[in-house]
Amino acid sequence: MSRHPKSRDEFRGPVTIRDEYTRIPTGKIAAIVTHLEMKTRPALSVAKASPDYSLRRVSKPALGWYRDLYRRVGENWLWFSRLVMSDADLETLIHHPAVEVHALQFQGRDQGILEIDFRRLPEVEISFLGVSVPLIGKGAGRFLMHRALQNVWSRNPTRVTIHTCTLDHPRALNFYRRAGFVPYARSTEIADDPRLMGLLARNAAPHVPIVEGS
Repeated sequence: MSRHPKSRDEFRGPVTIRDEYTRIPTGKIAAIVTHLEMKTRPALSVAKASPDYSLRRVSKPALGWYRDLYRRVGENWLWFSRLVMSDADLETLIHHPAVEVHALQFQGRDQGILEIDFRRLPEVEISFLGVSVPLIGKGAGRFLMHRALQNVWSRNPTRVTIHTCTLDHPRALNFYRRAGFVPYARSTEIADDPRLMGLLARNAAPHVPIVEGS
């Protein structure tokens, strides 16, 4: 989706909510976001060399390359937050010296993305972590997460966060929990449907119906 809290402060204070159904306007999508954190260094084994996967850091990635990989990895889960950013804003973000973009390579092609935000050290956010649909269930995600955690914990953070929502792969939440992340909050997010905005193909994310109204 589009926005993730950066700290616990955004969840502090009273919350007023009623137990009820809330109608979502046509042309919108809605999701429940689960926010997870890791505050203790995990027991990471020595990474085994993989004949199938490799990871490379991309310094100052070209915007076209970044958007293409971001879309191929995230289209089926309605990732769109980076696609609505202007060229200037996106370049400022992913070219920031404390934001790292990595590409997972498979058979000579970039097929996964890892974006880590170190701008708030000693807190770190894994902003995006995902692989293309053909690699799901083939160990690519585990490889990517292992390398991500090795990278993050080499900086001695006090807290690492990651986020997922009900539009993501149905196994994403349990995958993060098995990696050692613990849920600390939930929130709702409503946004314009990116398929109706022309940012993603209309047949993307068939598990999320398009509601245009009559």
